[in-house]
Amino acid sequence: MFPKKDDLTICFAHAAYRMKDRFDLRKTGIRSFEVRAYDELVKRIGEADVVLASGMWKNDLLPHAGKLKFVQSISSGMDQYSKELMGAKGIRLASAAGVNARAVAEHAIALVLAVYRRLPEARDNQHRKVWRGMLGDLTQREDEIGGKTILIVGMGRIGSHLAMLAKAFGLKVIGIRRDPAQGANGADEIHAMGDLVKLVPRADIVALTCALTPETTGLMSKAAFAAMKPSSVFVNVARGKVADEAALVETMTANRIWAAALDVTADEPLPAESPLWTLPNVFVTPHTAGETRAYEDNVLDILMENLDRLWRGEKTLRNQVL
Repeated sequence: MFPKKDDLTICFAHAAYRMKDRFDLRKTGIRSFEVRAYDELVKRIGEADVVLASGMWKNDLLPHAGKLKFVQSISSGMDQYSKELMGAKGIRLASAAGVNARAVAEHAIALVLAVYRRLPEARDNQHRKVWRGMLGDLTQREDEIGGKTILIVGMGRIGSHLAMLAKAFGLKVIGIRRDPAQGANGADEIHAMGDLVKLVPRADIVALTCALTPETTGLMSKAAFAAMKPSSVFVNVARGKVADEAALVETMTANRIWAAALDVTADEPLPAESPLWTLPNVFVTPHTAGETRAYEDNVLDILMENLDRLWRGEKTLRNQVL
């Protein structure tokens, strides 16, 4: 039996996000508390009927969580949760899938524009007080994206929003998804994941927006990088391990493609010894694509919808996993 509103206690567990602050502004009357560290979560999770967490969640918490009925993940990634252990305890689980789809798509198009308009180089020149003169070498100038082709790998919420933005900039959109029969979602063409290497030579921009699954791990392979046009750009706002990072480093070190723009890497934080830090043709942002000022409120909207469903005794949750 899911606790009534007056009997419910929510735990917000995150090192940085301001979930409780934003929740308190809603004046729901629901009891809640916040923890900022895993050790504190271990001590207090026994008080909670509902937990909001993401990276702080470990399945070792379950023996300490005697009251826990529902976990609302703060992120769309669900690798950290054991469905078997949680299911055995009757704990419901939902993701935050789609909560930052618009933000991540906007970041992807920002990375594309930053590379083509050479904004990282301009910022570096500003700090060095260098006013770059006019260039006779066409290959060194800024470029326009209108009329180019973008290959979007993953046509779910993020990919479909990126397709819409890309079309607004005059790009042709080729989409790849696990099941093309589910629709083009705004792409001019839609293909299966297995067609990636065949389609890459047609693209000026290859953008990863898919989820990390066993099927997509290493999907952007050495063969896929080798098939890219020398003038093309690689963008990853999915997960670092969707790309073969060793192949990416080899590609960029050898200048086989023009540029790469990454919001994610295989290991995060990016290790200090990684060549990706200093390669001049690589632009890195620290997995911030989805972390906007609206993030907490967007997650809380999902939480409140799911609480309403649980109070009504509904069996299906928004973004249900369990």
